[in-house]
Amino acid sequence: MAVGLGPLPTLHPVPGFRLGIASAGIKRAGRKDIVIMEAAEGSTVAGVFTTNAFCAAPVLLAKQNLSTSPRYFLINTGNANAGTGKPGMQAAIRTCEALAGLANVASEQVLPFSTGVIGELLPAEKVIGALPAALDNLSADNWPQAAEGIMTTDTLPKGASRQLRLSGQTVTITGISKGAGMIRPNMATMLGYIATDAKVSQSVLQALLRESADLSFNRITIDGDTSTNDCCMLIATGQSGVSEITDAQGDDYQMFAEAVKSVMLELAQAIVRDGEGATKFVTVQVNGGANRDECLDVGYAIAHSPLIKTALFASDPNWGRILAAVGRAGVPGLDVEKIDVFLDDVCITRNGGRAEEYREEQGARVMAQAEIMIRIELGRGDYSETLWTTDLSHEYVRINAEYRT
Repeated sequence: MAVGLGPLPTLHPVPGFRLGIASAGIKRAGRKDIVIMEAAEGSTVAGVFTTNAFCAAPVLLAKQNLSTSPRYFLINTGNANAGTGKPGMQAAIRTCEALAGLANVASEQVLPFSTGVIGELLPAEKVIGALPAALDNLSADNWPQAAEGIMTTDTLPKGASRQLRLSGQTVTITGISKGAGMIRPNMATMLGYIATDAKVSQSVLQALLRESADLSFNRITIDGDTSTNDCCMLIATGQSGVSEITDAQGDDYQMFAEAVKSVMLELAQAIVRDGEGATKFVTVQVNGGANRDECLDVGYAIAHSPLIKTALFASDPNWGRILAAVGRAGVPGLDVEKIDVFLDDVCITRNGGRAEEYREEQGARVMAQAEIMIRIELGRGDYSETLWTTDLSHEYVRINAEYRT
């Protein structure tokens, strides 16, 4: 059940970027499970990847090839090619070499990405067999089809797009993402691809991607698990005709950066709205922290608590569970008498105890909503952080219990 996640918005084509989709039958015959993305020659590419020590073979290879002027991205679903050792790396290399041969580029200019079941070797022959069809399908208009092609347990495709004027020229930013479970990214989302026709130096693009991922994909959690395959790529084709952005200064950069951050936040929140079995979209806002880290520690203690998440599913305003999570977040010298807790605008606790005016029916009314804010006022300083998460339902358990069947 997708919480407030409707049909895809208009996804504007990005000059200098094409996408092709095909079926390799990796997990199911006829499933569109191969996506190729092609960036114009001269494009700059930035990437952030999972920090999971058991990262998948395609992650290792993509990180290695990132500095070699990438031209093609090869994505498969249905198989993560993680935990597969040397054979997994050999399979990833073979698929990249095959695409490079067909596209007449160096194999190092192909970045591989895989998502799906961990611990099963990528069927390289199936992937290679689908490459000609995916190349024949390349089109600048295939963003919606590619958004579907990278899905696994997602119920709906996810995309976002913006257009803005820089120096009198139209610049486009379009992106897609996938993810619905195994989400607590330590860098980005499970898979995310954002392209723009702006011309941006690689160093500026990489710094912007890290900053944008930290404000979006690094602020979401479904279940507290970080995948072996997480990645997010930002590609600038330079086809807009606007002068190259070479530093993080000036009005053009600021407008461009805000648009990129907006696209990535929309994509990140779409993952939460499509969380496996989710019935609630929950914003956790922590204000008044002494520093950024303690705000995040409190926020994640709440967002990861199975007891809070199940209470959310039951629409039960069991605020004692929230207080317990705040208390165990590990904030040094926490003065509980300074802490206030709100559900939307309803004050549940004040100065560490139940607010005198609070009534159970007020909390129950908020908890019954599809969208809820849990707000914590720590009273320790001026820092604030916001996370987005879901409830934990029977359906989440069913989906993950039956994932391999």
